[in-house]
Amino acid sequence: MATQHTYRVIVRGKWDNLTEEARATLLAEADEHGLARMRFTAEGSLAYDTALHAFSYRYVIVSDAEYGEEMAAALGEEKAEEALRAAGLGYRELRATATDMDTMKINRKGR
Repeated sequence: MATQHTYRVIVRGKWDNLTEEARATLLAEADEHGLARMRFTAEGSLAYDTALHAFSYRYVIVSDAEYGEEMAAALGEEKAEEALRAAGLGYRELRATATDMDTMKINRKGR
């Protein structure tokens, strides 16, 4: 059995060809998707502002360590694409970054 690692993945993108209905929905829900509400979750946390230019998703991805951050980033992008398509939202320029939380070094201040 392969070792599993937990990754925090941020997927960024830009809105593209939003319909008037999609714009109205996003604007009506903007307070629910602000910076203060961002969380890393398995389902994903969508964040954007009322300018409706760019957005980001935050995901927690558990994946085999042997495939590393690159695979976790690809899985995050795939999840974001699925969520955006299901919501009928246009997007472009998706890109993802991943951080392996199991290998992250924590610097503690001396006492």
